[in-house]
Amino acid sequence: MTVRVDLNLSLDGVAVTTDQTAENPMGEDWGRLVASYIATRTFRERVLHETTGEGTTGVDDRYAAAYFDNIGAEIMGAGMFGLHSFPDDPDWRGWWGDEPPFRAPVLVLTHRERPPLEFANGTRFDFLAVSPEDALNRARDLAGGADIRIGGGVSVVRDFLAAGLVDRLHVAIAPIVIGRGVHLWDDLSGLERDYTVTSEIAESGVVHVTFVR
Repeated sequence: MTVRVDLNLSLDGVAVTTDQTAENPMGEDWGRLVASYIATRTFRERVLHETTGEGTTGVDDRYAAAYFDNIGAEIMGAGMFGLHSFPDDPDWRGWWGDEPPFRAPVLVLTHRERPPLEFANGTRFDFLAVSPEDALNRARDLAGGADIRIGGGVSVVRDFLAAGLVDRLHVAIAPIVIGRGVHLWDDLSGLERDYTVTSEIAESGVVHVTFVR
C-alpha cells in the first residue's frame, strides 16, 4: 500500500488557480494548467465518459492512467468536493454528476459533517472532521491493501506532506506562468531530501517530476 499524491503545477508552483468568475467557474488559468491532462485519452474515458477512443496517448496519458490505477481509497478536502460553493445545499453531490471517477471510498475532510453519499459505480463519499493521521488510518481500513490517494486541494496535500505521510508525490509541471493562485511548496523547504526524485518530459512539454520515499 502506497500513499500517493498527483497534482498539476505551473512553472511558478501554482496548484490552485484563483481567476474564477460566475461566467467561467473554473477560470481560464485552470484550463491552461490542466490542458495536457484533459487532452489525454484516459481523462476523456474516465472523467468525461467518452467512448470514441480520442485523446493523446503519449507520456501524459501514461501518467493519467497511473493516476487511477490500484486506488483503494481517496482522501480530499471540502474544497475539492465543492462544499465551499454549496455549503448549505443538502442535495449537492459533488462536481462529477452521477458517475464520479473515483470508484472507491472517498473521505472528505470538512468541519461540516454530512450523511454519506453512495453511487452505483462504487464511489462513496464520507464526510469527516478528523486529523490527517486519523483520516489515513480510516482509509487504510477501507483500501483493502490497495493504494491511498490524497486528492487535494493543495492545503490538504501540504498537511499530509508536512506530516511525512506521503510515500509518492507526482507533479505534472506545465510550461506556463500563472502569477497568481495557491502554491504547493509553501512551508515545505527541503522536502526533496526525504525522497528519490526523477523527472520525465512529455510530448506536450509538461515535466513529470516524481518523489518516491
